[in-house]
Amino acid sequence: MIRVVIAEDHHIVREGLRVLLERTGEIEIVGEADDGDKAFRLIKELCPDIALIDMVMPTFNGNQLLVKLKELGLPTIPIVLSMYSEPEVVREALKNGARGYLLKSAVFQELMIAIRACLNNKTYLSPAISQLLVEDYITEKENPGRNLTPREIELLQLIVKGYKNREIAERLMIALKTVENHRANIMKKLNVTNTAELIVTAVKEGIVKLDGQ
Repeated sequence: MIRVVIAEDHHIVREGLRVLLERTGEIEIVGEADDGDKAFRLIKELCPDIALIDMVMPTFNGNQLLVKLKELGLPTIPIVLSMYSEPEVVREALKNGARGYLLKSAVFQELMIAIRACLNNKTYLSPAISQLLVEDYITEKENPGRNLTPREIELLQLIVKGYKNREIAERLMIALKTVENHRANIMKKLNVTNTAELIVTAVKEGIVKLDGQ
């Protein structure tokens, strides 16, 4: 039997996953958690084969849980189930140790394919996720230099609105270090040296608009 822990803050989603997975006859749900802290303690104690992880949970989010599990060094394989398909979110999850990343819009059969693939030491991404990653890579290659990626523009909009790095990290569900790296890249592309210049340049060049404009 494949031993699985489900980390998901919505009860109805956990219940649905449990019923479907146990119905296969291949899987035993050994634990469920509705927040990141409980999930970490359960996985540490039970050491399941698979941990199904939501990206948005109380106490700490999916990426923070992935980092903690990676530091722990358990053989448990993390698979992310998320509604977020942004390339940066996916890349961050994979960097933090996720072996699989599926959208919650996926059919159940795809989840089983992902579980089997990951147990065979493969990485599994939803086809839609793979396509988005390819398109994002092509966009970055075709728009070098001053042009910003969609993710950088999204982050720049938050900077212009006055969000601090840590607030941006929490809002976009990415690591603080990732925000800092994005910010440095944006400033380099726009040839500015401080936040004031960054905001003025972003608004002046029409990259972002101030509220009311």
